[in-house]
Amino acid sequence: MSKTMKTVAIASAVTAAVAAHTQSATAAEAVKCYGVSLAGENDCKAGAGTTCAGTSTVDYQGNAWTLVEKGTCETSSPVMADGGEVELPGDRKGSLEELDRDLPS
Repeated sequence: MSKTMKTVAIASAVTAAVAAHTQSATAAEAVKCYGVSLAGENDCKAGAGTTCAGTSTVDYQGNAWTLVEKGTCETSSPVMADGGEVELPGDRKGSLEELDRDLPS
């Protein structure tokens, strides 16, 4: 194997290791935030009788969660784990625990 090919192989391995470390660090910094999902856009859990992702039926459903960046859930503008921002209506805020508001009938 030539010196150039060895250098490319090592550089690729280092890049892959850094990318894997960055992704796992980002995932570790996300938390479940209840009451911030739009209908059908929750990451998981939407109360009794539902299965998982995409099963919420009401905007800002209190028992449905979405992953957001740690430290942003209980603000009026949580930052989604993918980097997008959620603007909650009025003076609403997300919660780290299930809420009893905006539950489907």
